[in-house]
Amino acid sequence: MSHVWGYGATNGPDIWGKDFPVANGPRQSPINILPIEAQYDSSLRALKLIYDPFNAKGILNNGHSFQVDFVDDLDSSTLTGGPISGTYRLRQFHFHWGASDDKGSEHTVNGLNFPCELHLVHWNTKYPSFGEAASQPDGLAVVGVFLKIGAANPRLQKVLDALDVIKTKGKQTAFANFDTKTLLPVSLDYWTYDGSLTTPPLLESVTWIVLREPISVSSAQMAKFRSILFTAEGEAPFCMEDNYRPPQPLKGRLVRASFK
Repeated sequence: MSHVWGYGATNGPDIWGKDFPVANGPRQSPINILPIEAQYDSSLRALKLIYDPFNAKGILNNGHSFQVDFVDDLDSSTLTGGPISGTYRLRQFHFHWGASDDKGSEHTVNGLNFPCELHLVHWNTKYPSFGEAASQPDGLAVVGVFLKIGAANPRLQKVLDALDVIKTKGKQTAFANFDTKTLLPVSLDYWTYDGSLTTPPLLESVTWIVLREPISVSSAQMAKFRSILFTAEGEAPFCMEDNYRPPQPLKGRLVRASFK
């Protein structure tokens, strides 16, 4: 099986299904959320997110996005409540964004794009490791947060300031003492549905929790996202942008809302 995938014409989302047949499965992500069709579910609990700033350990350009990684062998950065049972640990967070400010999010709402989307990836601690959890139907829970153009977001700036060091694919550096909770909006109202990873191997193991309220980002900050590269040092530079998968068919799945 080939693992050379990306977002270009020859290796992008339209042809991921050749190497990853689950791309056409029953619970693929992202989706277009239609609020009028989402069902309010009074049994959905409030989200409880506890993030320890000292769990942050590094930031990496993986050639598809950049991610901030966390020490995930302790229950000090966790997600509970919401639509899930048990305790899920924070593994990493990353972003998807576009080449311009008018699109870039993976999920859409009423067909409308945001310029960027943050994904906070958690795994179910009833399994012994992230790797084993990732292959189970209830193994992962990802909180999605939209970024909307507005005032500069000072809480994002520490992340963006680190990008100069990891400009090319494969570069990484230490990234410590970061309070992930500062990246969340005031309201934690959410939509939820059963879905998948939005990048290969596209495993159908994700409970998606997409927050209704976006956080702000400035156009200048979005330009910083686009300053890093898909390519490695020594290769012809290719700016990292449009690293998102388009919405996938809902195929009869129910989207629930925690709010009326």
